[in-house]
Amino acid sequence: MNNSEHKIGYAAYIGMDWGSEKHSVAFKIAGSDDIEIYTLKQTPEELHGWLRKLRSQFGGRPVAIAIEQTKGAVIHALLGYDFVHVFRINPKSLADYRKAFSPGGAKDDPTDAEYLLEWIQLHRNRIKPWVPDDARTRSLQKLVEFRRHVVDQRKALTNQLTQALKEYFPQALDWAGEISKVMFYDFLMKWPTLEKVKRAHPDTIRKFYIQHGCRSRKRIEERLQEIDSGMSLTEDVAVIETSVCIVQTIVQSLYPIYQSIVRLDKEIEKHFNEHPDNAIFTSFPGAGAALSPRLLAAMGSDRSRFESASEIQKYSGIAPVTERSGKYKWVHRRFACPKFLRQTFHEFARQSIRFCAWARAYYDMKRKKGLRYHAAIRALAYKWIRIIFCCWLNRTPYNDETYVRALHVKGSPIFSLLES
Repeated sequence: MNNSEHKIGYAAYIGMDWGSEKHSVAFKIAGSDDIEIYTLKQTPEELHGWLRKLRSQFGGRPVAIAIEQTKGAVIHALLGYDFVHVFRINPKSLADYRKAFSPGGAKDDPTDAEYLLEWIQLHRNRIKPWVPDDARTRSLQKLVEFRRHVVDQRKALTNQLTQALKEYFPQALDWAGEISKVMFYDFLMKWPTLEKVKRAHPDTIRKFYIQHGCRSRKRIEERLQEIDSGMSLTEDVAVIETSVCIVQTIVQSLYPIYQSIVRLDKEIEKHFNEHPDNAIFTSFPGAGAALSPRLLAAMGSDRSRFESASEIQKYSGIAPVTERSGKYKWVHRRFACPKFLRQTFHEFARQSIRFCAWARAYYDMKRKKGLRYHAAIRALAYKWIRIIFCCWLNRTPYNDETYVRALHVKGSPIFSLLES
């Protein structure tokens, strides 16, 4: 944090423990020893009325508010007032701080508000006030994170669907196409059992595949031959009838999820294409339509938020944690971190292996040194974050040839692997 931020003269300090129905507030005017504890109802009228009163009381001078919430309605309201400086406290950090005074783990909202007030008074020079991203970036962040949530819902249902089919009609997993596509769902609604698809006329099946975008005549004929010679896994009527009910119920739940993802993809593409930083993130090999917007959302628009790539590596959970006790030292992955952010960098690193020669060479090198799959991917993500940070900070798209030349100049072992 720079010196100007250290010297901000706050008119008051506030700790706010938010809740779904009410918020506990610990309030202290700068220079006073008195702490006022009160609650606010979770209504827009009361929240905005309170903020306007603070602005009037202190003549628009800055007020520091510590809150453990990282997103949501309260944060949105607070960030709408320029005199409010929001300090977002990691919930785990607050929990650990609470344990220092309440070893039994007891939690109380007013007490938590006091802990937050104490935190912001004593440790504000160690954390930065939260500066919101611009509107375009915040829109993109909300969309990509929600899309991931919807995709997780689809994954849970498709896992159930796969298991149900394996119990009575496993051939459908090959004949119906990709499980996340609408053809798969349509196939099972039309032919939920082997008996029904075997009774269908071959021309009807051909027409179905063609209408759903399957253009390989050879593949269609192979499937028809497999259908003709297919044998039932079981003849148990109880298993088949109940499984059909389960499968078609799941499929009917998957239809609207599929349509929602299509709609979200269009909206994300629109916001991403309109963003001035989109060229930076489309330049990373393997990012593609799904991960380019997520990388942009991860970095945000505020170039002052991170002073170094190391901050992002630690904050995202990609940097490992080293613990020492006496003569012992052990390293493990970081658990207290924004999971979606860590997932974004991890998934991008995994994809980059398919599209970037040096990334593949680096991953292979780590595997040969004994790292397991996910540890090697995290090591690659750690390296990518430094590159992404540099491109983002300088507003410069990534150039693979330039980076490989830099590896050569530095005498990197990765470059020697590329030559071999």
